Amino acid sequence: MARQQIDGHLVLVGLPGAGKSTIGRAVAKRLGRPFLDFDVEIERRVGSTVARYFAQHGEAAFREREVALTRELAAAPPMVLAPGGGWVTNPGVMAMLRPPGRIVHLKVSPEEAMRRIARSRIVRPLLQEADPEAKMRKLWETRCPLYKEADAEVDVETLTSQQVTESVVELAHGGTLGIG
Repeated sequence: MARQQIDGHLVLVGLPGAGKSTIGRAVAKRLGRPFLDFDVEIERRVGSTVARYFAQHGEAAFREREVALTRELAAAPPMVLAPGGGWVTNPGVMAMLRPPGRIVHLKVSPEEAMRRIARSRIVRPLLQEADPEAKMRKLWETRCPLYKEADAEVDVETLTSQQVTESVVELAHGGTLGIG
């Protein structure tokens, strides 16, 4: 007998490089739900890359787009969502999606996030600085208390991608974690 999934969105949050998009796609496939990457959707809507949009309009304008998209998605059928790492800094966005949505923090250290980003081709606008490692540590310090407001946390450094996916799928079925 199939177990019941949560009625709302499953939202993956975490630092850049935590694997929100990669894990989100895998989880969505397993759950038979649509997947939405906020950055990809915003790029589609504005006709520009996030990096270019940041450069032309600034972070505040980008955050406004994130809030507007969140407000829109609050009334949409359940999906797996991967907002950008800074989405949690927008006051009230988590409350817009829960209940019934469930927010899962994919926890990664700033050091591991930087290693992962170094292997990626994605331009991270907030890390385009002389000392990106220091910036990542600062992002962690600022966002950590907000990530702790998630409903669950999965330590992505101690698990394989498959194990992270399994853990998040379990959470989507209303389970709790004994690992991570």
